[in-house]
Amino acid sequence: MTTAAPIATLLDGRPIAWRVGVVLVGSWLLAASSWIEAPMYPVPMTMQTYAVLLIAGLAGARLAGEITFAWLAQAAVGLPFLAGGDAGLARFAGPTGGYLAGFLVAAVLVGWLCERRRGRSWLRLGAAFLLGHALILAAGFAWLSTLVGPQAAWAGGVAPFLIGSVLKTILAAASVKLAEPRLRRRDAEVR
Repeated sequence: MTTAAPIATLLDGRPIAWRVGVVLVGSWLLAASSWIEAPMYPVPMTMQTYAVLLIAGLAGARLAGEITFAWLAQAAVGLPFLAGGDAGLARFAGPTGGYLAGFLVAAVLVGWLCERRRGRSWLRLGAAFLLGHALILAAGFAWLSTLVGPQAAWAGGVAPFLIGSVLKTILAAASVKLAEPRLRRRDAEVR
C-alpha cells in the first residue's frame, strides 16, 4: 500500500540525504514551536502539540517518529529545543517528562492513522489529532501525577490545556488540508 502521507511520498526514491534533511528541518520546526509559549505552571502551553500533529499528518508514522525522536535527542544533548529554550536530560525527569514521551508516541500513532488514504478526511484527521492530544495529555498526567499527585496534575497539567488542544486540533487539520495539495503538486512537478 502506498502511503497517503505527502512528505513520505515526496521522499520515495530520493537519496537518503533528502530524508536526513527532512528529519533535521522537521526537528527544528518542533524546536521553534517549543519557543512559542504561554507561561503556565507547572507546564507551559506551547505550539509543540500542533507541530507534532502537523508533522504526523504530513509525514506518516515512521518519518514523524524519526523527526520527533531527533528533536528529543537534540534537546537531551543540550540544544535549547524545549519550552522556554530548556534542554538537557533533567527535563525528561521533571514535570514535562511525560509530555515529551507522549509526543513521540502520538507522532507515530497519529502518523500511522494519517497514512491511510481513508484517514485523510477532515473528520478522520480531526479525530486522529484529538487522539494525539489525548495521548500526550494522558502521558503528561501520568508522569506529573507521580510528582505532584493526581489532583494537582489534573488541575495544572491537563485541564488548562483542553481548550487549546481542541483549537490546535482544528488548526493542525486545516494546515494539513491546505499543505497536502501543494506538496502533491510539488511531487508531481519534480517527478
